[in-house]
Amino acid sequence: MVRPGHIQVIGASFGYHKGSMNSVVIDASSFECDAGDFIGIAGSNGSGKSTLLRTLCGLQASLNGKILIDDKELSSYSAVDLSKKISIVLTEKITGFNLTCFDAVAAGQMPYTGLLNKLEKQHIDIICEAMRICGIENFSDKPLSELSDGMFQKTMIAKCLAQQTPVMLLDEPTAFLDYASKHELFIQLKTLSGHKCVMVSSHDLDLIRKYCNKLLVVKNSTLQLYSNSHESWHSVFTGLSGGYL
Repeated sequence: MVRPGHIQVIGASFGYHKGSMNSVVIDASSFECDAGDFIGIAGSNGSGKSTLLRTLCGLQASLNGKILIDDKELSSYSAVDLSKKISIVLTEKITGFNLTCFDAVAAGQMPYTGLLNKLEKQHIDIICEAMRICGIENFSDKPLSELSDGMFQKTMIAKCLAQQTPVMLLDEPTAFLDYASKHELFIQLKTLSGHKCVMVSSHDLDLIRKYCNKLLVVKNSTLQLYSNSHESWHSVFTGLSGGYL
């Protein structure tokens, strides 16, 4: 029995269906990761980082191969069951009329509230604890539209925490943050990866190198996973920073 948060990709290709044709972004690739892994995903714009994350969370299907979450094929999960396994922060901002910080975080508890989506005390306790961990408890009634970029990202992470998933995926979460906020976010994610599998795409190689324990490189339509104990860890970063990104 595997520990919750185990991801196994076996010969999978990632991309899009265009009519009867497939547009392949990442070709037949395999890798494996577990709870306790904090994986930085590096690659140039258009290399397939977002496509990879969207496929891993079930928003789009892989073109072939297998993706297993806790030894069960991704495609065999129901939407509700999958939402209890994987949470994701995308680059697009959530919007909505008068949607508050609390409302956004509370959305993470929807898989657990039944058909009526009624929040009971146990649900509210989980939501409030997620907000406390992320340091946004004082912004509960603040409209999302009035949050700074840093507070918005903390709200989305709190939503993932409230979702109680063993896997967290984040697509370019530091894109609009200042230097100090970027480090604060990565420190928080590193702490969370102690009991979750956290994957984050980023162009900030210094942050990946400092805080992540694994590096997933997306290059030339392939994926390559490196551990920070890998003998070529330094040379991999040197190659990436030498004009690749």
